[in-house]
Formats: sequence, structure tokens, C-alpha cells
Amino acid sequence: MTGLQRVYLALALWGAVHPMYYFVQWFAENGLQMGPMLDAWHVNAASSGLVWDLTISAFALTVWVVAEVIQHRRWRDLVAIPATFCIGVSCGLPLYLFLRSQRRASGTFDAVPSGPFERSKSAAPCLLYTSDAADDSL
Repeated sequence: MTGLQRVYLALALWGAVHPMYYFVQWFAENGLQMGPMLDAWHVNAASSGLVWDLTISAFALTVWVVAEVIQHRRWRDLVAIPATFCIGVSCGLPLYLFLRSQRRASGTFDAVPSGPFERSKSAAPCLLYTSDAADDSL
């Protein structure tokens, strides 16, 4: 496991545990009803803006995950979607980056199976595809 993969995994774990601490605390004080929690999320314009920011980020991450899963047929990567919506973007995004970095390390990142998503070498690159050179600069 590379150093960057360790960072992604640590961020995914932190993104699962740290927010959950506050949610468990809130549910202990207010019960397991979701209505009051949703009301608390929209108590003012700042918190509503943050809720919408995270909601849009979650949907953008979902679109990215689904598009890459369709392209690369790595069904395991779909686990990032329930992690995003059940735990949060703070867990789902680094989890997906960890899974994606494992795919790159195993050399299966560029492998595309035959079928409707097959890409020929002469075809224009897909917008979802990134070259090694582009990822090295990150």
C-alpha cells in the first residue's frame, strides 16, 4: 500500500468516525426521529447552504463513481455510494479515491472490457479517462 493510499484510507475512516460521533450524540439527546434533525440542518441560511453544498457534492461523486464503474466494470467501487449517503461525503469520497488508487496500482485502470463501452486506441479519449501524467501532478 502506497503512502497516498494510506492517507485516503485514513481520511475515509476519519470521515466515518468523526461525524458519527456528533450524530450519535445528537440522537442520544433528541431521539431517533429524522424530522427534528432535518429541521436542525436548516436552522439558518449558513447551515442550509452547507447542507446543499454537501448534497450536491454527494450527487456529483455518485455520478463520477457510476460513470467509472460502467467504464471499468469494477463493481466493488459502488460501495462508495452507500458510504456517501449513509455516512457522508467525508467518508465516501476518500473511500472511492482509495479504491480507485488500488485499481491504478493493480494495473487494471486502463483495462476496458469488450462490449458497448470498448475503446479503440485510435478513438478520442473519454472525458472520464485520465492519463497517468495527469494523475501524477496531483
